[in-house]
Amino acid sequence: MNRKLGGQERREFLRLEFFKPLSYKICKKKTVSTLLEGYTSNVSQAGILCNIRNRVKKDDLLWLCFDRSVLDICEDMEKRSLIYQNGVVGKVVRIAPKGNGTYEVGIKFVTREEKNITNIFPKSYFIEKQMKNAKK
Repeated sequence: MNRKLGGQERREFLRLEFFKPLSYKICKKKTVSTLLEGYTSNVSQAGILCNIRNRVKKDDLLWLCFDRSVLDICEDMEKRSLIYQNGVVGKVVRIAPKGNGTYEVGIKFVTREEKNITNIFPKSYFIEKQMKNAKK
């Protein structure tokens, strides 16, 4: 796939096509206990593009679970990303309705460094608390 892109490429990492099933949770009080399904379109060390049925908003946090074992780049991704209960925590950065009741959603993985310098820590604490309560 050798194509020329117009303008400057802003991505820090190469994206790889990756069509696989995806399980996710929207990290909000009403939805954190519901496991939802979609599929991935492409992935990089910094983020993922996926296709989901549920409406999300920009800056929503999602817990994502997909088969990371088949990708070599995931070793680097896991070193820098916030991993929680075998899933990756990500922040919605782009949403595009597809017209068939689904959404193409761009998600930036939350890094371990980000966790401590933004408002993400209280949200991840909330997720952890909800998960513990759901197990009881």
